Amino acid sequence: MLVECRDQAEIDYYWNELTRGGDPAAQRCGWLKDEFGVSWQIVPRELGQMMSDPDPARVGRVVEAFMPMTKLDIATLREAYGK
Repeated sequence: MLVECRDQAEIDYYWNELTRGGDPAAQRCGWLKDEFGVSWQIVPRELGQMMSDPDPARVGRVVEAFMPMTKLDIATLREAYGK
C-alpha cells in the first residue's frame, strides 16, 4: 500500500497510526508493516517529482538520502534535491 502525504505532519501521523502494534523498523525507504503484517510505504507527495527530475545528479542525491531512512524526512529529501 502507498500513502502519499502533503507534509511531514501527515507522514508522522500515518507512520504513528500504522506502526501501532506493527513493526516500523522492518524495512527502509518509508516502508513499515502494520499490526496485520501489511506493508505500507509512507512518502511525501513531492517525492515522485524529485525522482522524475531530468537531472540524474539530483535524483541520485535524493536516492542516497532516502535509502538509509526508515521514516522519510521531507526536509532532508529537499536538501538533497537542492531546493
